[in-house]
Amino acid sequence: MADESWMVPTPVQELVAAVEEPPSQYVLPEQDRPGSPSVAKDIPEPFPVVDLNRLPDDAAEAAKLRSALQSWGLVLVTNHGIESSLMHDVMDVSREFFQQPLQERQKCSNLIDGEWFQVEGYGNDPVLTEDQILSWNDRLRLKVEPEDERNYALWPKHPECFRDVLHEYTSKTKRIRDDMFRAMARILELDEDHFIIQISDKAPAFARFTYYPPCPRPELVNGVQAHSDAGILTILLVHNEVGGLQVQRDGIWYNVPPKPDTLLINLGDVMEIMNNGVFKSPVHRVLTNAEKERLSLAVFYGVGEEKARELGASLLDV
Repeated sequence: MADESWMVPTPVQELVAAVEEPPSQYVLPEQDRPGSPSVAKDIPEPFPVVDLNRLPDDAAEAAKLRSALQSWGLVLVTNHGIESSLMHDVMDVSREFFQQPLQERQKCSNLIDGEWFQVEGYGNDPVLTEDQILSWNDRLRLKVEPEDERNYALWPKHPECFRDVLHEYTSKTKRIRDDMFRAMARILELDEDHFIIQISDKAPAFARFTYYPPCPRPELVNGVQAHSDAGILTILLVHNEVGGLQVQRDGIWYNVPPKPDTLLINLGDVMEIMNNGVFKSPVHRVLTNAEKERLSLAVFYGVGEEKARELGASLLDV
């Protein structure tokens, strides 16, 4: 039987201590490498930051949101209703999980019988071909909506507060999702609940904790490969203001600047379809860092199976 060990790669955290160069599975073709001089620029204007609390009554704030979503498909938000203490707690439980020994992390593995990938759990994406370029990260992906479909067997038992912290955080990001939907509907001169009523009570939402270890050759790899999100909306929290996120516009990659105590919200492919392309679903990627680790938590929201079929949209990565 042929050696198929490539189908289940070694966790990146374990590679860091064992290699001086990224293995070939992680190395990008030369034209796609983040070290290429033509593919990374600072955003030419101040990156849009919107006060979420002022959106319902402030026309200028709504105009900023419109411009951001039309130009970039994403926006940083302040006054979003999540206390900085809770944001720090979320990152603390994330760090504690990834700092555990591998055997503890693998108790939440996304592998069934050591080889078959499931959507939830600790690990990385399925490796479908031997020449697939891999991303320099490890992940913990958990379904958080609907609540009665949570698979707590895959939720970490350590730290002990993990479940409570994630529950509190995602209950607040759901309200942020709805506030954004109402703001976008008003901008488009639609009924305020236009988008909300199209989302099933069974619409899925996944929390994805991602750990990017330092990389010995960050100019050769991506932390996450270039993609757009397939769902409706993503809410991203990054620890310690470590940069690395880039968004593509007109074929050029731009650095998205981190900002303390903000959340980054980007639209997905389903929302671009639902608003007839007025607001964009951005192509983005994450770079690595030679010295600093990066932690993030992205909450991905979908619309539900029936609505996705109606729109001809993918149900993956929502």
